[in-house]
Amino acid sequence: MKKLLLPLLFLSLKLSAQNAQQIHQRAILIDTHNDVLSNQLITKFDLAKLQTEGNFDLVRAKDGGLDAQIFSIWCGEKYGKGTAFAMANREIDSLYALIKRNPDKIALARNSAELQNIVKQKKLAALIGVEGGHMIEDRMDYIDSLARRGMRYLTLTWNNSTSWATSARDEVTKKDSLPHLGLTDYGKQIVKHLNELGVMVDVSHVGERTFYDVIATTTKPVIASHSCAYALNPHRRNLKDDQLKALAKNGGVVCVNFYSGFVDSTYAAKANDFYIKHKAEIDSLGKAYNDADLGFIKASSLHQKEANELRPPLSMLIHHIDYIAKLIGVDHVGIGSDFDGSESYPLQMNSVADYPKITKALLDLHYSESDIDKILGGNVMRVLKVNTGK
Repeated sequence: MKKLLLPLLFLSLKLSAQNAQQIHQRAILIDTHNDVLSNQLITKFDLAKLQTEGNFDLVRAKDGGLDAQIFSIWCGEKYGKGTAFAMANREIDSLYALIKRNPDKIALARNSAELQNIVKQKKLAALIGVEGGHMIEDRMDYIDSLARRGMRYLTLTWNNSTSWATSARDEVTKKDSLPHLGLTDYGKQIVKHLNELGVMVDVSHVGERTFYDVIATTTKPVIASHSCAYALNPHRRNLKDDQLKALAKNGGVVCVNFYSGFVDSTYAAKANDFYIKHKAEIDSLGKAYNDADLGFIKASSLHQKEANELRPPLSMLIHHIDYIAKLIGVDHVGIGSDFDGSESYPLQMNSVADYPKITKALLDLHYSESDIDKILGGNVMRVLKVNTGK
């Protein structure tokens, strides 16, 4: 009997893997957050070709069954009035150039109808998300300009607050010294204007007060483009249960972030020990690339065995997806990897080629095909359609 059970077990596992791959390839997979464009300005990588560094290129995207990528347009808080909007446009120019060089592989989508049409042509649908309200430089006409260029969501703040919205970082670390909390009247006007333009409001990175002000102001469903569950890891960037429930009531979607620091509550301490051990090297690399975070990422690749020991298991990431789905319903969960925006992701999640592992894990948890379709992209498609009207 034992001799018979082993082959049957292997056959069952093989069939399960084949079924997962079929489900994955049939579904429309949308990742709502990838930072490769800001990195590409530094690395100069040709993203149409297979790369040995970073998490994204068009080759691995195809391998991973990625159908639509919302590319993050990002710059840090050192950019402000006179520089932030220009940097946003520079990164959009970079995406436009990638599309122009590879018209058979990638095309710009501005709504769900265009996205689906591009997918039917077996190309990657590229969408634009602007990460950080400081890039509009307090100007409504800059919002209009970015929307015309294809902006499909605006993350109201990055870690830094704006004059009209407070961030998660600042609400926690500077609460008593902030000139205001949440959205100002101008901030509420911005949310309403985004609604009018069909641009999704992104509440990742915003403070809790800002979050609830958005929910009270918006007339359309919002997204959290790259966030996790606070109940599983009490990080200020993650959403508390009451926030998740409010987001679901709004009809929105929380797209789960892959970053180890948001997935695993023990990661930060381990990463700090790694930084102390390799401080000189990390600082040197940071100066060489003019980017401190990129210095940490480069050092992690040079000390890969050590860096891998810091990474949580894939099951911990899946637990965030499962927790949120069980708390607020499967209609309100999506994928927002934050690839190329962080130095560490769970084991087995090395690049955009690895998305099928998520489908397999969800299938193993007995999620139905229709529910997996929703998580992989259907929910984001719905919110995009409600916002754009197409």
